[in-house]
Amino acid sequence: MALCTWKEIFRTRPYPNFTCLITFILTFQNNNYKYGPCGRAIGVDLLNNPDLVATDPVISFKTAIWFWMTPHSPKSSCHDVIIGRWNPSAGDLSANRLPGFGVITNIINGGLECGYGNENRVQDRIGFYRRYCGILGVSTGDNLDCGNQRSFGS
Repeated sequence: MALCTWKEIFRTRPYPNFTCLITFILTFQNNNYKYGPCGRAIGVDLLNNPDLVATDPVISFKTAIWFWMTPHSPKSSCHDVIIGRWNPSAGDLSANRLPGFGVITNIINGGLECGYGNENRVQDRIGFYRRYCGILGVSTGDNLDCGNQRSFGS
């Protein structure tokens, strides 16, 4: 399977290449272990057919929804964070993980983007988020970045 780079993910600015992004996330999150659970959940053998995530738009979409909705211990689901259902534990609070978009970045890509201060790629992600919130007429909420958060599992 060809892997995506950040440049490929965001080559279609102002709209990210979501198929590439989901492939990137599943590939690098904990050495591919998410392909098995995701494949079982959507009824496709992704362990033996991982390219389907990048080549089949329906599977790509199902994979994205599965990742968004499914908690990955010790992380909450992105969905629970965005709708306000997630309550940070004492460990989360001590790691500066507060409810908001920054925690979603931490869930998706914390080890690569969080805890490193103000980085361009984090600011780009926040820019995309602000743009889409503006289009949809919804508030961005607080705690948009993860620059001062420790990543989950660190």
